[in-house]
Amino acid sequence: MAFTRAWRNFKRMQDTTVLAAALIFGAGAVDAFDRLPGGAVSVARWTLLWPAAYLLASFLIPLLAGPVKRRLARWVWMSFQAGFGQTPGSVVSGVALLMGAGLFIYWQVGQAAQAGRMGANVFSAYAAGIGILAAQAVLARALERLPEVRAQIEEKT
Repeated sequence: MAFTRAWRNFKRMQDTTVLAAALIFGAGAVDAFDRLPGGAVSVARWTLLWPAAYLLASFLIPLLAGPVKRRLARWVWMSFQAGFGQTPGSVVSGVALLMGAGLFIYWQVGQAAQAGRMGANVFSAYAAGIGILAAQAVLARALERLPEVRAQIEEKT
């Protein structure tokens, strides 16, 4: 089965968004280990342990809780219909949002390092966002198995 170019681009953008967000998170965590006070164990707790819990919860809840799954799947479908990931403008705006979040992490790490203590955990919030992005990527693949969606995204030959 062959999908339309728009659907392939949309799925590619979903995957790329998850990957880019994870890379930005990783860069922020490396930066935090270099600058935050409290030693490696404390920094790992704030940049890896707690964020992992948030990522896992925000990934699994949308996939396992029926009402949340339906709403997020609807959001994914509406995003496709709106052209997300299918035009240069939407790609640039998506990357700009991710970079803005990455700069916010960098700024928060700097603020915490300057104050000499950990504050609100931006890493957990960002990880939760990555979990939701990953759930959206999974739901995009689930959508393409629905007959009513498949009729709209398959190439007509």
